[in-house]
Amino acid sequence: MENRMLVSPLPRWQKLKTLAVLAPLAVLAACATQEPGPVTATPSKPVATPTQAPRPVADNPQQAQLRELIAQQDRLYRVAAPLLTSNAQLCRGNARNLLGFTAKNRYSFPIEYAETARSLGYDDRLQVTGVLPGSGAAQAGIQRGDFLISVAGKPMPQGTDAERQAAVLLSPLVVKKSPIALGVQRNGQNTTVNVPLTFACAFSIELGNADNVNTYADGRRVLITRGMLKFTQSDDELAYLIAKDMAHNILGHAIRQRMVSTIAEVIDNLLLPHPDPTTTAGTAGIRVYPQDLDAAADTLSLYLLARAGYSIDNVPAFWKRLADQYPASVPNGYTALHPATAYRLSMIDKVTQIVKAKQEAGKPLVP
Repeated sequence: MENRMLVSPLPRWQKLKTLAVLAPLAVLAACATQEPGPVTATPSKPVATPTQAPRPVADNPQQAQLRELIAQQDRLYRVAAPLLTSNAQLCRGNARNLLGFTAKNRYSFPIEYAETARSLGYDDRLQVTGVLPGSGAAQAGIQRGDFLISVAGKPMPQGTDAERQAAVLLSPLVVKKSPIALGVQRNGQNTTVNVPLTFACAFSIELGNADNVNTYADGRRVLITRGMLKFTQSDDELAYLIAKDMAHNILGHAIRQRMVSTIAEVIDNLLLPHPDPTTTAGTAGIRVYPQDLDAAADTLSLYLLARAGYSIDNVPAFWKRLADQYPASVPNGYTALHPATAYRLSMIDKVTQIVKAKQEAGKPLVP
């Protein structure tokens, strides 16, 4: 992604992901599934435990909704992480140096959730919400719950525009390929850690605010709708979807279809707290993928999945179930844009055998 994206205006609630995957922001999407909150005590600084645990207070409706949103995004980032970190070689010009954590503050959510986010432990400071195992951040000891205080000796921005301003600070640092000095606060104490960079695919992974069962890829972003996320029955199935759209992006299919601006508008709309349903009616003006492009993305996706450690045995069954439940006649559905199911399944079977043979022979997993 080009650095000009650093200053592009974003819907406020979608800023929660900008410190997650975008290459100029130097942060990698990978969140743990537990909810955010205060940093747990280290062995050297135990926290006193009351003799009788307080009775849990039930969430109000808005807190419950926000927790669900956080959990959905955490799952999306967690599943996407190995696909991004294991496939820099195949992502071609879309790989960048990243830090390996996600961070949010209370302004990372829809404006109506700002106070609710505060009640869940967020304030004006950017707080680490997930660390990718094996990344530079993990090696440096960055932990979930750490507050970001400084970067390269400069104060870390806070408040409503913190993520965009943090991106501006980080962008020139990641191109130098040297560790970045981050000041963090943990258990009320400040410390500075040097975080090595992680080379990974730099696609932004988004959660769309819509119940239609679909995904979109505009060349730099992958969007999974809320409806599609709920449709998946396992993390493997979610990985199939992310890998397929990553493949569309790597292969430049939005450009070849001359659909970059159209798909980008659909994604921008689905990132709003209250999307305009008229912009996603039917196929939303997006051209149907021809079977050769769709099969090419399926082929590459199998390699992306295998390299990331995901099983590819159930890929055909998933796509068949999706096409059976949401055929091409369903408006706003995935199969309406990817109708060549039979052709795709035959190609997937062939490529699966090739990939598995390479795995067994210990050969490089490249197309």
